Amino acid sequence: MELKKREEMDPKFQWDLTKIYSSRAAWEEAREAAAEKVKALASLRGTLTESPQALRRAYDQVYETLYETELVYLYASLQKNGDNGNSEYQEMEGMAMSLYVALQAQLAFFDPELLSMPEEKLQQFLQSEALAPYRHILEDTARAKPHTLSEECETMLAKLSDAAQTPDNAFEMLESVDMSFPKILDGSGEEQQLTHGNFMVFRESTDRRVRKESFEAYFGEFRRYLNTFAATYSGSVKFDNYFAEVKRFPSAIERALFASNVPISVYDSLVAAVHDKLPAMKKYLALRAEILGLEDLNMYDLYCPIVKDVDFKVSYAEAQEIVKAATAPFGKEYGALLDRAFSEGWIDVYENHGKTTGAFSCGVYGVHPYVLLNYTGTLDDVFTLAHELGHAMHSYFSARAQSFANHDYRILVAEVASTVNEVMLTKYLLKTEKDPGRRAYILNHFLEGFRTTVYRQTLFAEFERIAHEKAQNGIPLTAQSLSAIYRELNLLYYEGAEVPPLQDIEWSRIPHFYRAFYVYQYATGFCSAVSIASRILETGDPSDYLRFLSTGGSDYPIEELKIAGVDLTDPNTVKNALDVFERSLEEFAELIK
Repeated sequence: MELKKREEMDPKFQWDLTKIYSSRAAWEEAREAAAEKVKALASLRGTLTESPQALRRAYDQVYETLYETELVYLYASLQKNGDNGNSEYQEMEGMAMSLYVALQAQLAFFDPELLSMPEEKLQQFLQSEALAPYRHILEDTARAKPHTLSEECETMLAKLSDAAQTPDNAFEMLESVDMSFPKILDGSGEEQQLTHGNFMVFRESTDRRVRKESFEAYFGEFRRYLNTFAATYSGSVKFDNYFAEVKRFPSAIERALFASNVPISVYDSLVAAVHDKLPAMKKYLALRAEILGLEDLNMYDLYCPIVKDVDFKVSYAEAQEIVKAATAPFGKEYGALLDRAFSEGWIDVYENHGKTTGAFSCGVYGVHPYVLLNYTGTLDDVFTLAHELGHAMHSYFSARAQSFANHDYRILVAEVASTVNEVMLTKYLLKTEKDPGRRAYILNHFLEGFRTTVYRQTLFAEFERIAHEKAQNGIPLTAQSLSAIYRELNLLYYEGAEVPPLQDIEWSRIPHFYRAFYVYQYATGFCSAVSIASRILETGDPSDYLRFLSTGGSDYPIEELKIAGVDLTDPNTVKNALDVFERSLEEFAELIK
């Protein structure tokens, strides 16, 4: 069945962006007003170090302008995500991005001027009550002093940031709009149009022919454009390394982790802990092969449920009720907010032609969060709904408790609330389901969470680091070299499985690689979530967790997580979570028997 066009979809299952702006005309008016405020920021030059009160006025003006600019950008971006092929939305996002770049360029003087004051005076400013609402921001700016360049250099970098989005934009246009996939035969022998969305369904098919043919058709299309994808990703890596070098960081990874004040030891200990538990993954793969009755477990066999004869199709309405019940331990207010999300146009539910693939949540300060799905009715989709609503509630609670300047949480904690919801959903389903077959299915899904979110994302993290290091050392990143890196990692992480050559090019379809060193936080987030969910279910007290959800960006993420009882600087946090994987694997093996 051909995908419907955006305008053919039922508005009841689409997000309502009129909550941001009522019309294109209202957006244009807001964009023009924001542009004027961006220009007015020039008047702040030379005033920042006069007094704490002067700096407070400057911060107020900057964040008011940033807020209005962000609304302009998010409205355009969300419209485009609903239909990437719509030229009007492409134009709007381009105009909004230009405004954002103009804002960054206009503010290029800010940090250099602020940090030009003597250290003693800076410390006096930090202690001033006038600057109390911005104290953490000022502390963070002071921390970045060794990496802050002259005003002229910061201006050039700000103006370059728009062009630096080109690799990501090219990837998105090629992957979401220009690429098309062949038709394949489904399990009933019916011809189906392969899409990004239903590939996720076909790879879970109990029919190995369907899994194999959909894998070959889907990845085969990426192979057709492999050199183009290598060029876009290589360009993205070059920008990452360039910005790291000019900002005086030893490497791109250190620049990326510095933003959230995360020690590189957290990254290293994650990789080390996962490597230590690779034998458990090998055991899991062997069990999967045994249950499926396969002599050669292939990579396209990794996603199909290994518990047979379990029908777990879930309508969107049923999914809403399940997620509400699973998160009930968080309290009545949390449940009421979920009801609002379902009924007030927060969520864009079904796939349409040109819509961004996958799923995401986007907080809009002063309005409410928005969630994009491509719902197809599988159990995975229920988990995706829970996951994205975790993000949304994190955004909602933080926006309500914090000023705009302090509401936006850092990347390290960005995947915690989402994964807490997934773990809570797993625990709820295991508690309420009595049928042994369905229980085994759910437990297998939990194991798959570890495989795809801890093991797989750590594999991605290693790939990113190796690719950036090779480029930094002058080694070109080509389709062949990137595929060779990816193959070696797959052979390491999936020992015992057959790794076909097409699997080597999976790196070409991962959009998160264009946001360097992001994916490791899925793994640390999952491990943190296992700890947090267990604590809530054991104590019946979600108060610390809800307090964590309200912290936004008011502190460094390592410290915010401690509120919820998690210390990521302790290697045991990841180790303990992987111990849960091993115990769950043993329980699953017994249940299957």
